[in-house]
Order: sequence, then C-alpha cells, then structure tokens
Amino acid sequence: MEEGSGQENGTSPEPSQEISSQLRKSSEELLQEIYNLSAQLLLESGSERINLASGLLNLTESLIQLNGSEVLMGVELNGTAWGGVGNVSNPILILHPNATANITFTSRGGGVSTDSENADFGNDAAWILTATFIIFTMQSGFGLLESGAVSMKNETNIMVKNVVDVVLGGFTYWLFGYALSFGKSDWTNPFCGWGDFAINPGEDTMGRVYTTFFFQLSFATTATTIVSGAIAERFNFVAYVIFSAINTIVYCVPAGWIWGSHGFLYRLGVVDIAGSCGVHLCGGASAFVASRMVGPRIGRYDDGEAALPMGSPTNAILGMFMLWWGWLGFNCGSTFGINGDRWKYAARTAVTTLQSSIGGGLAGMSLSWYKNHRLEIGDVVNSVLGALVSITAGCALFTTWEALFIGIVGGLIAVLGMPLFDKLHIDDPVGATSVHGMCGIWAMMAIGLFVQADGLLGLTNGYSGLFRGGGFYLLGVQSLSCLCVMVWSMACTFAILFVIDRFLMPLRMSEWEELVGADFAEHGIRRRNVGVSRAVSVLGLQHNGFDYSDINPQGDNPCHVKVLENLDMLSSRRGSTLSKAVAQVTRNSFKTAFMPSFLIKKMGKEASKQNHSTITEVTPIGNPNSQNGWSDTLSFEKSGEAVFVYVGLDGSVYGINNTVYSRFEVKVR
Repeated sequence: MEEGSGQENGTSPEPSQEISSQLRKSSEELLQEIYNLSAQLLLESGSERINLASGLLNLTESLIQLNGSEVLMGVELNGTAWGGVGNVSNPILILHPNATANITFTSRGGGVSTDSENADFGNDAAWILTATFIIFTMQSGFGLLESGAVSMKNETNIMVKNVVDVVLGGFTYWLFGYALSFGKSDWTNPFCGWGDFAINPGEDTMGRVYTTFFFQLSFATTATTIVSGAIAERFNFVAYVIFSAINTIVYCVPAGWIWGSHGFLYRLGVVDIAGSCGVHLCGGASAFVASRMVGPRIGRYDDGEAALPMGSPTNAILGMFMLWWGWLGFNCGSTFGINGDRWKYAARTAVTTLQSSIGGGLAGMSLSWYKNHRLEIGDVVNSVLGALVSITAGCALFTTWEALFIGIVGGLIAVLGMPLFDKLHIDDPVGATSVHGMCGIWAMMAIGLFVQADGLLGLTNGYSGLFRGGGFYLLGVQSLSCLCVMVWSMACTFAILFVIDRFLMPLRMSEWEELVGADFAEHGIRRRNVGVSRAVSVLGLQHNGFDYSDINPQGDNPCHVKVLENLDMLSSRRGSTLSKAVAQVTRNSFKTAFMPSFLIKKMGKEASKQNHSTITEVTPIGNPNSQNGWSDTLSFEKSGEAVFVYVGLDGSVYGINNTVYSRFEVKVR
C-alpha cells in the first residue's frame, strides 16, 4: 500500500518520463559524437574525409535542433561551406572553409527563401504579394517626389521616366534579370545565377517562383528609379529609355550575391534584410556616376552651390508620404512570410521602420531650423527618406532604441550629404546619392556594429555586431559587401552610359531642349507661367528640323480663347455694347437659324469685307537683343499679310516674325 500510495503521490517517476529522459540523453550524446567526428574529419585534408563528414551530417538532419527550435542553418550539403552553424553561443557544428559542402540557410531577407518544403507557404505568399502591391505604389511616390523637386517645365517628363522604369525594367527583369539573380542550373556560380530565362515555371513550382519573382521585380524597378531623379532636367529621354532597359543587369547580379544561396556574399554571411545595399546603395552608386557623366544643369553653379527652389514642394511632400507607406511593405514583406516565427520579425520590422523614420525626421527638422530658422522642405523630406534607407538592412533585427539612433544618424547624413556633393558640382536635384548611397552604407555598417544575433530564424548566421561582443567579422563582411556593390554598380553604369553616348546618341539634351524644358521638347506639353514662353520667344520654335509652333499652351480652353479674342475686337468698336458683342460671337441669330447654309456663308463673306480689320503698322520698341534698340515702324500694305507675334508672360510682345523685341505698338485700321 505504501508503494502504491508512493506512486500515487508521485514519489517515483513515470516510466514514460524516464524513457523520454533517456532518449534525450542518448540524442545529446549522439549529436556530440557526430559533432566531434565531423569536426575532426573536416579539419583534416582529403576529399574522402570531407565527403564522409558531409554524409554524417546529412544522416542526422532531422535530429539537430537549436534550443528546441527547428531552425538549423545546415541541412543540405551539396556545394561549398564557409563557416559555422549552431547556437548563438555554443555552435553544434563547425565546418571547415575548404569543405566541399553547401549549407542551405533559411531566408536572410530580400523576399527570398530557401525553405522549399514549407507546406503552409500559401499564407506566406498572401503576405508577400500584399506587400508587393504596396511596394509598387512607391513608383507613384518616387514620381511625385522627383517632379516636385525639379522645375515645373520638367515634371511630366520625370513621371514618364517612372513609367518607363516599370515597363522596360520589368520586361528585362523577366527576360534575364531573375535568371542572373536566382537561376538554378549547372552554370550557376558564386558570381551569378544561370537558368530560368524568360521565366515560366511549371505548376509544381510556380507558386514560390512567381512570388519571389514578383517581389524581386519591385526591388529591381526601384533601383533604376533612384537614378532617374539624379539626372533630371538634362538627360536625353531616348537615351534614358535605353539605359532603363539595360540597367536591370546592374541590380540583378548583386541581388544574387546577397540573397541567392549561390552568392559569395551570402555564403560569407552578409545581412541585408530589405535592400539597403542590394537596392539603395546599388541605385545611389549608379546615380552618382550618371550625374557626373551627364554634368550639371545649365547655369547650375554659376552663382554658387545653394539649393535651387523646388518646382512643387507639395508634390514632394505627397511623394514622401507615399514612399513612407510603401516602405512599410518594402521592409515587412522582406521577412518573406508570417508562418512560424516570421510574423514576429514582421511586427518588429514595422515598428523599427517607423521608429527610425521618426528619428530621421526629428534630426532633419532640427538641423534645418538651426541652419535656416525655418523648415526647408528638401531637408525634411530627405531626412525621413534617409532614415528609412538606414533601417532597411537590419529592420527585423534592431531594438526600438537602436532604430531611433540609426534613423537620427541617417537623417543627418542625408541632409549634410547633399551640400557636400554640390561642392563637388555633382548636380543631383533630388539628393539620391546622399539619401540612397551614403545612407545605404551607414545601414550596412550599423548591422556590423549594433546587431544582436537572433535565435529564432538565425538571420545573422549566429554572428553579432562589434558592440555586441561579436568581433569584427560581421562588420568586415558588411563592409566588403558595400565595396563590391559600389564597384560593380559604378563600373556597369559607366560602361552602359559610355556605350550609349559614344555609339548611339548623346546622353544630354541640347541646350534648346533643356532651356524650353523636357515637357515641351519631349512630350509636346506647353504650360503657362513656367518659363516656356520666354524661352521660345528667345530661342525660336524650330529645332533640329522640327517645328514646335503647333503646340498650344496648356491650361486654357482654346475655344474660350478664340471667343474672347473676337469679343475684345467687337467690343472695341464704336457703338457696340458688351452684350451685343457676346451675342455675335457665341450664338447664331434667329434668322440665320432657319436660313439655308449657302446664304449664311454669303452673308458672312459680305460682313467680313465690311468689318475686316487689317494690321497695317507695327512699331517695335526696345529690342533686348540689341544695345541700341529699334524705333522703326514696319508697314504691311497687303490686307492678308501674316504677322507672327510671340507674347510673353507679362503680356509684352517679344517677337514679330523672326525678330525679337521687348515691346511693340500696333495700329489697326
């Protein structure tokens, strides 16, 4: 009874608990033995020993766990291993750098995952696709921001360039971009992927492949769009179309280095969750080279390096808000799902992204107020965007305090970097080089300094930053990644633009096109009050064999303009009243409404003969192109003589026929 009561009171362990304890102990001992044997074999030379160790690790794939987590960064061995796998503080397996084994890691961002056996990927795909829909709204944000930063006579042109980036960039990314980033074939190597050109996967793989392709496509178009703002207001539109189509290669190769399982930076352990290096630094480096090659805008630095006034600050702020919104999808979607522990990282990403932008905005507004005693719109916008770039690389890994600090530093870098490039006469109207380039470097360095190795998904590969006791390894890998991406992007951009300029067409607009504006020259849009009328009055309406005189100013109803011109002529005659004049130019009389058409035409011709006014004398006064001016009177004896008059914004006439004047006097008979 005592034994029975003792068992009932739980004084002796249950048989199942004892068996479980023994199994756990046996598993731990087995893993330890495998670890010792594998480490010994891998540290010795000889391919046979290395292959034996690889086989042992493959056999125990299902047994190895980290503190109860199913995350293990070393389950498939078929390539080239590079480092260590295991617990943050106590590695389970150490692989020799020369081992011929491939470690298949879980996703380290970029919207790319190597976990092809996830049965619940449908939920992850819904998350990723939704995030990508949001990311594509960033094209609107870029367009509004860039159009707001340039003069109004170029704002439509910059919006059209954003359309070109999606259309042509999307086509070439489908054609060869994805293949060079994540293609899988025997030709795939640590430098680039190969395979899946003009991607069209089968039913068994299309879900994961299409999801990855769609997400990465949004990254590729963003990288190209960064360049468009830096070369605004002077870059030949057709040359840009060619560049936009080819520029996909500038992004897709580094993307494979960072996020592809074959990439050499990926194997070294680089951490770039959402693209501070792969997207923003890549685009910022290209923007720097493009700005330098095309040169500054005409007269940009004639009177100093001060920033030029924005064409539409309201558009710029609205664009910033759209980018802000899109950035949340950009970063949160890069966790590539919400199943398992990924939703925790997605939640952290949302908070750190917002926290960093708040820090950047505070820094930018404070600095702007300190320098100018007012808030400069450019400083406010770029400080927020610089902070967003700065947090992008480590958005899923930083604490809120770290995110705030990183955003503050990023905002200051963005605002202080723009005047620095102006000192070098690198004309970047939107500050893309400082916002995306310099802040992209800071984002990567921040990971090497502050990040704490995570234990849920192993996104940092078990490494911590320098200030977290992890040493210099991660900081070194992050620095190497920045160097590689910068060199690649700058070299490729230079090569592409050099070939276009040398063999196809000039990179830069002509002086005539730049002065009248890209909207007028490239798209036939002539706005009032933006300087186009003054430009064409001085430069003329013929250029390169084309006649632009048929382009009417935008904003007015041409029918109303015609009516008002006739009204002004009628009301100036003796005996006429305004109401009678309006009646004559706006509606037919009761009689003419019932008359045959040939009688109406005949009456109209007779009336025209009686009331036709003819310009007989034109007296120009003060030719701005001549120091002495003009005082002659030009007479036109013939009734039907055509006189072309160019009217400026203030109502003054600047040109008659091919001669330019500041004012004139007209006599009407």
